[in-house]
Amino acid sequence: MQLKDVKKVSDFEWEMPQSGDMRVPGWIFASQTLLEPLLSGEVDVEDAGGGGHEWNALLQVKNVASLPGIVRASIAMPDIHPGYGFPIGGVGAFDPAEGVVAMGGVGFDINCGVRTLVTPLARKDIEARKEEVADKLFGHVPAGLGSEGHIRLTLDGVDLVLKKGAKFALERGYGVPEDLDYTEEGGVMDGADPAAVSRKAKEREFKQVGTLGSGNHYLEVQYVEEIYDPEAARAYGLEKDQILVAIHCGSRGLGHQIGQDYLQELEKASRKYGIPIRERELVCAPIKSPEGQRYLGAVFAGINVAFANRQAIAHLVREVLGPMFNLPPGKIRTLYDVGHNNVKFEKHKVNGVEKTLLVHRKGSTRAFGPDRPENPAPYRKVGHPIFVGGTMGTASYILRGTPRGMEKVFGSGVHGAGRAMSRVKAKKRWRGDQLVRELAQKGIVIRAHSYAGAAEEAPGAYKDVELVVDAAVGAGINAKVAKVRPLVCIKG
Repeated sequence: MQLKDVKKVSDFEWEMPQSGDMRVPGWIFASQTLLEPLLSGEVDVEDAGGGGHEWNALLQVKNVASLPGIVRASIAMPDIHPGYGFPIGGVGAFDPAEGVVAMGGVGFDINCGVRTLVTPLARKDIEARKEEVADKLFGHVPAGLGSEGHIRLTLDGVDLVLKKGAKFALERGYGVPEDLDYTEEGGVMDGADPAAVSRKAKEREFKQVGTLGSGNHYLEVQYVEEIYDPEAARAYGLEKDQILVAIHCGSRGLGHQIGQDYLQELEKASRKYGIPIRERELVCAPIKSPEGQRYLGAVFAGINVAFANRQAIAHLVREVLGPMFNLPPGKIRTLYDVGHNNVKFEKHKVNGVEKTLLVHRKGSTRAFGPDRPENPAPYRKVGHPIFVGGTMGTASYILRGTPRGMEKVFGSGVHGAGRAMSRVKAKKRWRGDQLVRELAQKGIVIRAHSYAGAAEEAPGAYKDVELVVDAAVGAGINAKVAKVRPLVCIKG
């Protein structure tokens, strides 16, 4: 694919015209600097699912545009890079009567997302005790491959997590009631069906509630470096130099197993309903079909597991920081909790008419603008916050939704910098122990359960988060609220 194959709409918006089997155009929100590497088609085989073939993120945009019932456009956000079926940074909305639900539109880490906690502490309170904070969080919050949490479950207990989400953890003393008011969907996704989740998936969850996991998941103590939107910052309760804690994790082994299980079921459904399979992970089923309904029930259950997981981890953070700084649990409040690997029914205007659509967001966060009833009441005038993770050595951002974002991208936002290099290549280029020392010299304390895992997440393996954020803001689909910087980062 070449630059001539996409039409420039503005400096931050491009259109891939309909061709072949495409039912709608592709809309790409990116600067030319971000777009050009995608046009080259260069991608590591390892990041293409290990299938021995290369994937191109823009070809995936085209594939999604060819799915039945897709509405308006196949959308790529500025952090787009190749994923499983959908590109990461991909958004697709489908008409419930004619459309499909696609496994690749959610992925394997169902409801991977970020919960950010706001504290009354200032940067100066943490600076002198960074090492102590890092050691205590590292020792108290289970992380890493195969890590086990403090909550032990049976099959019946797992079913309760699948149904109740964050409420399950709250009922067991993890957190404060106000947490649910500042969690997407109130921390509980309706329509979850434990019967649609395999026993094998449930068994993987027995000891994983309240665990961070590995890969790109992290727990990060940050400070607010800059505020761009004073009105939104006041609504969110943010001040310069304030200490925040970001928790990035998902549904752990259960979510991954749901993905594995439904790859097979939806492949059969795709063939049954005559839907071409353009990529293995792009298998799908009509939304109203028995297979589609069953998959949605399983995904909604996986979403609830991730909400419960972040609820429990937030409690563990409070157990560390509360005694250290004499803070009661309510003084460390939830700013917001929002996922970025989800599918859900939402109301959006299409050609001026409000419709219920099934919106897939793969590596894209919900970013509802002002006046949406789903937003917490204090945030309703400005839109709810979204969290854009940079790397453990660079800035991250707090953005918000905008009216244009509601109009153009179904109220969606960027979720991170986006990988620029595969994990295999990153491990060959960087040594984890050396990276930890280099970041320490910059004032960032890292605690990692695996040096190899730290190398995979080297700042140089990611795109420039500043370029990604500037593209989203330049396109008008998201707006800047604040920039934050890491002081302590816990990695799996």
